[in-house]
Amino acid sequence: MCAYVLVADDDHKNAELIKRYLDREGHDVKVVHDGRSAIDEVRSARPDLLVLDVMMPGVDGLDVCRILRRESDVPVLMLTARSTADDLLLGFDLGADDYVTKPYDPRELMARVRAILQRSRRTTSQAIQVGAIKIDPMRHEVHVGSKRIDCTPVEFKILATLAASPDRVFTRGQLLEQARGIDGFITERTVDVHVMNLRKKIEQTPRKPVYLVTVYGVGYKVTNGSR
Repeated sequence: MCAYVLVADDDHKNAELIKRYLDREGHDVKVVHDGRSAIDEVRSARPDLLVLDVMMPGVDGLDVCRILRRESDVPVLMLTARSTADDLLLGFDLGADDYVTKPYDPRELMARVRAILQRSRRTTSQAIQVGAIKIDPMRHEVHVGSKRIDCTPVEFKILATLAASPDRVFTRGQLLEQARGIDGFITERTVDVHVMNLRKKIEQTPRKPVYLVTVYGVGYKVTNGSR
């Protein structure tokens, strides 16, 4: 699974270590050492994954993630020495796909990289099956059992994002960032409206959903409907 991975880390030694491990995995790797260069490279080259250090001078990793999520769905794996719940939630709210806290085992980092790339490629090309729900990104189609469901572009993006990582809870902010490139006027409140509309289309009893489930106080997830 060769991919183009961009590493943004102002610590040259750490960046080179990450590059060596990614090289061993067969990836094409580019390293930059500041946030502005990371933004420019994502815009021009569209990498498959951005490995992004939080603590960088000037434009830090959080600002990079915030800026890119307005215009790109590139997967982002953040590296940070901050490990409090608030710090992690902030990164996820800004659109990070995963977090690795320092110090870390490079083998764990590579495992996280593989998982993100697999999820990303499943979301963008391969059909996704969760329980009776089947999502085909290439054809932009959704089926529940044998029934085809018509979804708006924003509904499709939200459902595909959730279904690509079954049982993972996404905050409204994360879903908002995923859909913002489709609808620049979407808000966290309208995310709830889109979820409500999706339930009307995919659930047998929308008021008692078994596929698109609310995790109270956090956000939403998609399950296989077996509960």
